Amino acid sequence: EKAGQWERALRLFRLMAQSKVRINIITFSAAISACEKGGEWKKACELLGILLRSELKVAAISFNAAISACVKGCEWEKALQLFRSMGAYEVECGTVACSAAISACEKAGQCDKALQLVSEMAEGEVQASA
Repeated sequence: EKAGQWERALRLFRLMAQSKVRINIITFSAAISACEKGGEWKKACELLGILLRSELKVAAISFNAAISACVKGCEWEKALQLFRSMGAYEVECGTVACSAAISACEKAGQCDKALQLVSEMAEGEVQASA
């Protein structure tokens, strides 16, 4: 049941855009999160891309949901790419994003990459907030 909700969320999102309803960061994040919950990592990344090209201020929750979608889709490289790009959009890498990026690497057998991220966090190269 829940897995099919992402399609409904995207239909509502598109309907809002077509109806000239103002779409905000909450709307985007909810749609990205719905895609993540439905295992639709490509759709989640597509929505994040649209958000990043928009005039809206990007929030960590949007990145977190897209990174988590990539983890579920076994797309560790994309998860890591999104994680590494957060700073370019002035989004702080929180604990959720760090954990998800590490998990993506670990699940893909990329233990060296996961350890590198842990090391970067310990050295302060990656700023993790709560």
